[in-house]
Amino acid sequence: MKLLSLLQTMFMSLALSFPAASSAASADMRIGVAAPLSGSFALLGHQLTDGAHIATTMAPAGKAATPIIVDDKCSAEGGAAAAETFIKAGVRIATGFLCIEALEAALPLLAEKNIPVLTPGIRERGLTERRAKEPLPVFRLIPPSHREAAAAGEILGRLWRDKPFAIIDDGTIRGRELALGVRIALEEKGLKPVFTDTYRPGLENQSALVSRLRRAGATQVFIGGERDDAAAVASAAAELDYPLEIAGDEALMAAPGATDLAPGTLMIATPEAETLPSAAPAVAAIHSTGKPAEGYAVPGYAMLQIAMQAVTAAEAEKQPVLTVLRSSRTFDTALGAISFDEKGERSDNPYRLLRYDGSHFVPEAK
Repeated sequence: MKLLSLLQTMFMSLALSFPAASSAASADMRIGVAAPLSGSFALLGHQLTDGAHIATTMAPAGKAATPIIVDDKCSAEGGAAAAETFIKAGVRIATGFLCIEALEAALPLLAEKNIPVLTPGIRERGLTERRAKEPLPVFRLIPPSHREAAAAGEILGRLWRDKPFAIIDDGTIRGRELALGVRIALEEKGLKPVFTDTYRPGLENQSALVSRLRRAGATQVFIGGERDDAAAVASAAAELDYPLEIAGDEALMAAPGATDLAPGTLMIATPEAETLPSAAPAVAAIHSTGKPAEGYAVPGYAMLQIAMQAVTAAEAEKQPVLTVLRSSRTFDTALGAISFDEKGERSDNPYRLLRYDGSHFVPEAK
């Protein structure tokens, strides 16, 4: 028994000392990964960490990374604890944080140590606005909410330039802001709606709303609202034999209700990560481990790709990782080519036009 105990002690000592005994490059490639691994968001957290871990195993020879995975519990306390763990572990960059509470608690602590944060799931506009006062080193894979309206205006401006369109919203803060943002983006292009209105959401029959749209002469309508409302509008238009093209945002990706969307419904959104052509190698790598490539798995994979490329470039150029991320350089990832502006937001436009085929949203041919 004493011999067994001695062997166990020796094994544990070797395991703990392995990172220090590996190459300097490997030791420097410690990357923090924070995610909710317990509680109601654990499924999403495990998708993220699965993708992140698999990405590190696919790194080129000599560029291995050691992910330091921590449960941030989707809470302020968990976020702060994760930051402390990353600092003690000597990570070069922190990634993850699907919940704003955890991220906001971690950011000040990591900023003190000049450790940048790369997050794939926080889009609240306030995060960027606060950075104007506090230059926190956060970089986001998902565009902030206000970019959605601008992208919709850009796409619909080309599509509906010569067509009478309407813009309606469900009266919620999100719906009003989205509809207003799309309207402003279109009006900046010299395009004005023939009809605007705030409708009553949640009604199974939207015939009265559709009648008003028809009287206004609208043949297209953008809806700042939920999927069920878009489906109800389409159903009422069909009953009135009124051809009406409907467009909305990513809210249309919600689970269908009693009435489904009409085939041909348009959506301006970021495509599901696993459907992108650039994601094919990542999807294959994830599937090879028996894991599903869904949810945050591919974004987690891409997140680590950026982190590893940034650390490698920082070592080669003898610069801080933060400087590399702010240098407007392009990172090759499963989500495509990504670069960041000085605010830490994506410089590229990931939004696309998708059309509902009766069961899925598929990219519209350019």
